[in-house]
Amino acid sequence: MSNTVIKGLGLMEALALSDRPRGVTELAAELGMVKSQVHRLLQTLKAKGYVRQDGESARYACTLKLWEYGALVADRLDVRGVATVHLQALAQRTSETIHLSVLDDTEVLYIDKIDSPQPVRAYSRLGGRAPAYCVATGKALLAYAPAAVVEKLDGKLERHTPRTITRLDELKLELERVREQGYAINRGEWRDSVCGLAAPIFSAQGRTIAAVGISGPLERLTPGMLHDLAPLVLDSGRAISRDLGFSGQPVHKAA
Repeated sequence: MSNTVIKGLGLMEALALSDRPRGVTELAAELGMVKSQVHRLLQTLKAKGYVRQDGESARYACTLKLWEYGALVADRLDVRGVATVHLQALAQRTSETIHLSVLDDTEVLYIDKIDSPQPVRAYSRLGGRAPAYCVATGKALLAYAPAAVVEKLDGKLERHTPRTITRLDELKLELERVREQGYAINRGEWRDSVCGLAAPIFSAQGRTIAAVGISGPLERLTPGMLHDLAPLVLDSGRAISRDLGFSGQPVHKAA
């Protein structure tokens, strides 16, 4: 594996995650690289259009080229286009924040979202990530993921709130409940004041390819409210799955 490529990607990630332009010295210190190498890599990235350099401060920042390529890849995910009308309908019926997520290793990636119109709402960002075992869409996806994916979490279930599941055997029981009832619940396990509810989305081949969910403040999404909203989320997941051609049984590779 090319060390130069790895370091170049590390630079891109550091710039993408930063909310301001960064200088060579600062980046070198953060990434443990020599300044001359950082400068050379940044000049290459600048020449290819991935970063820009501020004329006054000489600091560097990402351009939108990464987003352009990411958008092309995202557009190839048919689930986004198919799900749009169903996400909008769910948003209108619940008035909560709506997420469309996919599983990336053991994290969820939010590939689409609709913000709640209510003044107090769950915060997330498009393209954001969260530990799959802590959020509703993540649990809905893990419930049907290959056993090896779930096993990778052994010893890595970090506690984020007092409600976070931190034992693998407890997580497996939770995922079994998800398969039994058809939906997953986040009881404030990632952010202490935020709850969620999600259902899996299946491809024509019966594989989970995404999950649709709602999230909102704990005070509003009480256990009783989550119970009442579950059929709406389930209907959304089933409708998107049908539109993708799913009509059989989900594929689940159990341990």
